Amino acid sequence: MTYNWDFTLVLGSSGVLMAGLLGTLKVTGVALAFGIPLGLVLALGRLSRYRWVSFPIGVVIEFLRSTPPLAQLFWVFFALPILTGLKIDPFEASVITFALQSSAFFAECFRAGIVSIERGQWEAARAVGMRHDQTLRRIVLPQAVRRMLPVFLERVVELVKTTTLVSTVSYSDLLFKASELAERTFRPLEVYTVAALMYFVLIFAASLTVAWIERRMDAGHVSAH
Repeated sequence: MTYNWDFTLVLGSSGVLMAGLLGTLKVTGVALAFGIPLGLVLALGRLSRYRWVSFPIGVVIEFLRSTPPLAQLFWVFFALPILTGLKIDPFEASVITFALQSSAFFAECFRAGIVSIERGQWEAARAVGMRHDQTLRRIVLPQAVRRMLPVFLERVVELVKTTTLVSTVSYSDLLFKASELAERTFRPLEVYTVAALMYFVLIFAASLTVAWIERRMDAGHVSAH
């Protein structure tokens, strides 16, 4: 049996897929905007010398990392409104879910980067009169971020892929729009092929961007010495 490929209808409705791509970028961007700083807060909490701070934060991080993102998304979208009485739309549920889950992974990235910095640098900074927060901000975090960048990129890529789950709560991301277009055109192979290529371009572009940032950071580090 020979299948006759025809991308005419798909390309003619490319605006639908572009709208879905914008939806994917919106969820990813907002989730990162909240997840990264929250991840830093969680990392600092887990590194706290106080057990009553570090232990519960560690439990939260492990819970968010170990439970399936789809289960988290369903809980936020269906259960959270029942418990709180708040109305949560698909976009809000998606952002809450992926910001929280990403924060747990970013927390471990930050923590690993921070503890990788030699103790002598902390002591040298303290010797010249720098406070703990100044040392963290000016010396430790810039180096930690540079060391965690490859893992950070991997998490961003994984987040883009994971956002395909938002179609299950009827959020109009790229996969949701592709499903609608496939039903309308009766060309699922062509539609999902184009959608897959769009995901590839998006993720590949993100990889190139982060690689460029990493090179710039390395160049700045070398010139500083």
